[in-house]
Amino acid sequence: MQILRGLNSPDTQPVALTIGNFDGVHLGHQALLNELQAAAKLHGLLTAVVIFEPHPREFFTPDTAPVRLSSLHEKLELFAKLGVDRVHVCRFNARFAQMSATDFIGVLYEKLSAKFVLIGDDFRFGSARSGDFALMEKIGEQRGFEVQAIHTFAHDGVRISSTAVRAALAAGQLKRVHDYLGRIYSISGHIVHGDGVGHKLGYPTANVQMKHNRPPLSGIFVVEAHAAGMGVLQGVASLGVRPTLKHDAKAILEVHLFEFEQNIYGKRLRVEFLQKLRDEVKYPNVEALTQQIALDVKNAKNWFEQHD
Repeated sequence: MQILRGLNSPDTQPVALTIGNFDGVHLGHQALLNELQAAAKLHGLLTAVVIFEPHPREFFTPDTAPVRLSSLHEKLELFAKLGVDRVHVCRFNARFAQMSATDFIGVLYEKLSAKFVLIGDDFRFGSARSGDFALMEKIGEQRGFEVQAIHTFAHDGVRISSTAVRAALAAGQLKRVHDYLGRIYSISGHIVHGDGVGHKLGYPTANVQMKHNRPPLSGIFVVEAHAAGMGVLQGVASLGVRPTLKHDAKAILEVHLFEFEQNIYGKRLRVEFLQKLRDEVKYPNVEALTQQIALDVKNAKNWFEQHD
């Protein structure tokens, strides 16, 4: 898969193109990409996806923007697995935000060689969100490229959206999240050095670096972890602010891997969240916390025995 920065391409081969944020790459996004690939095959085109970094709402209202479901790296990995040929990562800044809807469409046609554009029926774009499907379709007719809308994707009567996934994650409803994503929800990142508290308590942890400090879920979880060359590793994870140990701390992801003693600092670890055990709790002292960690480990191991 080719990854390009901005709305330029050294390749003039025409493409079937779609645009969006694709946070989480849920089943609705996957349905759109499947339709894009079908259109590309029909017309003999490559597939291209245009995404924005950061999310426009993170740029305009960073304090109230929704939490991210996936990092840019995770998103690109999912695109590659789904067979996308090319991804354009557009830096969303003040200059980009001022681009008119008409100019944006012109760039898609002139610089990206778009011959087929597939967008959601409610997609808005351009300065002040002035562009919509009707404008894209009108200009497409004038300039000779086809525009098609994809409509709402639903599961059991529920509209699948990034918002719905966030709500399910926040509620700890991991089965529902799986239904919306078509896969187990995961967070990936490089293993970095922590403060060593877990090791002192007898439960060493791998600390996963997260690109964003506001994860969409929190608590204690049964997890499986994946690292290159190490197979599937079972464990229990804490994702949160560690209220017993810290005050006003940023959320971190710590994973205690069962029967595992290898040095994996610097490696990339993907952590799959299988079952929520409990919410974070502020305990009166470290001894009480240690007792609870022992119970969490026991409960997680029991879960794996029951789901073997």
